[in-house]
Parts: sequence; structure tokens; C-alpha cells
Amino acid sequence: MKDRDVITTFVAYLQTKGHPDLRVEEWPEDVNRDSLEIDAIAGPFAIEHTSIDTLPNQRRDSDWFTQVVGGLEKELSGSITFRLNVTLEYEAVKKGQNWSAIQNALKAWLTMDAPQLEDGKHILDHIPGVPFHLRIVKSSARPAGLFFSRYDRGDDTLSDRTRELLVRKAEKLQRYQSSGKTTLLLVESDDIALMNESKMFEAVRIAFDGGLPPGVDQLWYADTSIPSEILFTDFTPAVK
Repeated sequence: MKDRDVITTFVAYLQTKGHPDLRVEEWPEDVNRDSLEIDAIAGPFAIEHTSIDTLPNQRRDSDWFTQVVGGLEKELSGSITFRLNVTLEYEAVKKGQNWSAIQNALKAWLTMDAPQLEDGKHILDHIPGVPFHLRIVKSSARPAGLFFSRYDRGDDTLSDRTRELLVRKAEKLQRYQSSGKTTLLLVESDDIALMNESKMFEAVRIAFDGGLPPGVDQLWYADTSIPSEILFTDFTPAVK
């Protein structure tokens, strides 16, 4: 979702929590283009929105992954008569590779060689034109389909990255706090596979075990992984 859509939805949520007349009155960055600005002012609230990757460079790496496998599941759905799960190592797709050529090589293998593969689990290292190994699970007894995924490589930097990001964002809120606004930092994740409220809560708790960063009165979490069912959670009591 776009940043402003998340903020507008959040303000509508606050309307149901004791602020019936609340609305976004100003988008400060539209007015002040000479310096960094917060995202929104709504009644007594000064709101700064941000989002965080579950893993370092997750959005960048996901885009690279899509460049290689994007569209193949749909394109080959009519020709694959078995179920095939294809898993790549998380960092298999790298800058400098010819992603279009790799996709063409994958498509050729899936079309010509995958039908001859025996059912079961396989690790394939030498598919022509594919510079990384694939973990394959094939089942002819299950409903047909092609599914790509990546291994979660594991990461212990989330709390440190959360602290760095939120402290930087909090700096923009400090002058609004000084002028009497209730400053609110809204942290978003749309990662349905790897992120959840408990994981984000723990990262925030570790990052700010001494209290909220200077300039922040309230800290909220927005789970936008299902756009039709956005969930907002107040993390403030857990950090103060």
C-alpha cells in the first residue's frame, strides 16, 4: 500500500478509538520541500510513517528474485501436469547475472526436463544456464502446479536495524513534540510470510529497552500483509 493510504486508514482507525472527528489536516512535506518533514498532521497528532524489511535488503532481493522467476508459475500452469515446488537459496539471485537468460533457461528445463524427473526430493546443481542449485520436490499425485520459493537464510539484525531506523525517523518528530503535538511513529510491515506482530514486538522491545526514542510519544505497528484487513497495534505500553 502507498504510505498515505496506510496513514489515512490509521487515522480512520483512531476515529473509532475515541477521536471521532479526527482527520488528516496537513501533509507537511507538501508544504515544506526545503528540509525533511514528517508525513501527516491529524488533530493533536504528528505522524511519521515508516516500513521495515524483515531481512536486510529484503525488498531489493525480492525484486531480483521476481526478475528471474516472475510470471513462470502462471505461464506454465497449463502445461505442468504434476506438482513442482522449486526452492532457491535466499541469495541465489545476484546483481550481475543475466536474469532474462536464467529465466529462459529455467523455462526450458521446466518444459522439457521436469516431466522426466522422478517424484520425490532432488537437489539439482547443473541445470544449463542456471548458475545456482535448485531444491525440487515433485509429486504427480498432488494437484498440478508450479511454485517458487526461497529459503529464509536467518537473521539476527532485526532489532538493531529497527533501532537505527526508528531513531532516525524520530528526529523529524522532535520539533513537533516541543510545540505540543502528540508525536506518533507508525511502523509498517506487509510481509505475510516472515513477519508477525510478536516478532516485531520483540524486536522493538529489545531495541528500546530503555524507553521510546527521543521525540516519540506513541509507537504503533501496522500489519498490512492483508490490505483488506489491516491491523494496528499500540506498542507504546510495552516500550515505556
